[in-house]
Amino acid sequence: MRALVADGRGGLEIDEVEETGASPGEVVVAVRATSLNRGEVKNAKASPPDTRVGWDVAGEVVDGAADGTGPPTGTRVVGLSANRGWAERVAIPTSLVAPLPDGLSFEDASTLPVAGLTALHALRIGGSGPGARVLVTGAAGGVGRFAVQLAAHDGAVVTAVVGSPERGEGLAELGAGTVTVGMPGDGRFDVVLESVGGDSLAQAVRLLAPNGTIVSFGNSAEAVTTFNARDLYRIGGASIYGFILFHELAQGGTGAADLGDLAGEVAAGRLRTGVDLVRPWERAGEAVDALMARQVRGKAVLTIAG
Repeated sequence: MRALVADGRGGLEIDEVEETGASPGEVVVAVRATSLNRGEVKNAKASPPDTRVGWDVAGEVVDGAADGTGPPTGTRVVGLSANRGWAERVAIPTSLVAPLPDGLSFEDASTLPVAGLTALHALRIGGSGPGARVLVTGAAGGVGRFAVQLAAHDGAVVTAVVGSPERGEGLAELGAGTVTVGMPGDGRFDVVLESVGGDSLAQAVRLLAPNGTIVSFGNSAEAVTTFNARDLYRIGGASIYGFILFHELAQGGTGAADLGDLAGEVAAGRLRTGVDLVRPWERAGEAVDALMARQVRGKAVLTIAG
């Protein structure tokens, strides 16, 4: 079996790997598309040779779970893999796999596991609802675009933060009431979804409303955050929540159901995936370079021929 693995020199290559069997609670999926996430790309670049990576998977079940759980053989599915997804086939727990509605492409579906679930669960933690004031940093990225849409669907008033006017294009159509280049200078927000870190996170603290919550799920700036603790506790009831997707899914056990709901929303036209770049996995380097250079607005997807 072939997989896209780290080459040990900061790049990726397709190589032969040993195929591991599935446990009773797993299905084997023939992968047709996978979307790229900055975190896994960074991990791959820093990994020793032959390290397997990849989280997002969309494809077809070729071997149903031995314990009878999950979608049967032949089902088109979307799933979340623990660092094995960039491959021709991968075993995935049935708790993290959902069938795809008819007409939903593998490319669109592959954007949902990490970006879609992160946005959905982060908003649940923060408490998005009618009238809630929601600030989304890194709003031009995959998670950000899903978060803007999902919060707007909940009736929230959404402010989207981007790095340049060009990266903010289209966010108003997705539901952002305000789009700002850089953090806003004032305002009070009930929920902040924060993925930039560094000064962005420090500024988010000062923008919290009483009982507000920052859900911190990234540090794309790769910078240390420094703030005066008084800025946090004087707000009253404010908090910062450290978010890790796999932890949240393990705690809640709703991964499969949530993936199914997200897929249904996309198929019905109520949620846009923001696929901006599609390349065959033989040209993964092009997609990786574009993603890391912030030339992708939304999601970059690799396809794997069957």
